[in-house]
Amino acid sequence: MRVFADELEKAEDFHTALHELIKKTIKEHKRILFNGNSYGDEWVREAEARGLLNLKTTPDALPYMLKDKNMALYERHKVFSRTELLSRYEIGLENYSKLCNIEAVTMYKLIKKNILPAGAAYAGELSAAATAKSTFLSEADCTYERDTVKRLSELSGGLHKKVTELFEELCAAEEKTDILEEANHYKDAVLIKMSELRELTDEMELLVSRKHWPFPTYGDLLFSVR
Repeated sequence: MRVFADELEKAEDFHTALHELIKKTIKEHKRILFNGNSYGDEWVREAEARGLLNLKTTPDALPYMLKDKNMALYERHKVFSRTELLSRYEIGLENYSKLCNIEAVTMYKLIKKNILPAGAAYAGELSAAATAKSTFLSEADCTYERDTVKRLSELSGGLHKKVTELFEELCAAEEKTDILEEANHYKDAVLIKMSELRELTDEMELLVSRKHWPFPTYGDLLFSVR
């Protein structure tokens, strides 16, 4: 905007200069114009092909705040000083890491204290039911119980392994002394483990009975009033 203002303020014919400036700007910056769906994958692919940045996360984006041209822009217009920008950069990264830590620790506790015990309890109940059925009626079909217990056991084993790995990554994050390294560790390691855990817990929720599942279902949240 400063470039536009400087040029137009000294123009003898404002409207002619404005039209020429618009044409010149569009020609010079045409590579960033896109008339398709800017929220779809089409634009992501197109932007990458044009060499444009796609900063998807806070740790990816915040370092660009400290680029010389960006700091100079803020200083020139007296928005922020370099010291203020550095403070905002550090606070932004610290907040990101803190929120990721809170969510990861919460997930760890929920899985260890609620989800794993629920899966084990339901598997135990099914095992007892299958044993009772086969004892009472030797030819009874226990396929449901057997298959469900088998899958629950596999999911429980996977959850136990992944939640242990999550704890290890949390410990590794605490050892980071550089705030950007810490934030990147949450992004590249901790959040990845959380995503893997989410897939396993979503499947377990489909198998565990409503009586044993320790949390409200989406149906409960949407359609029930207690």
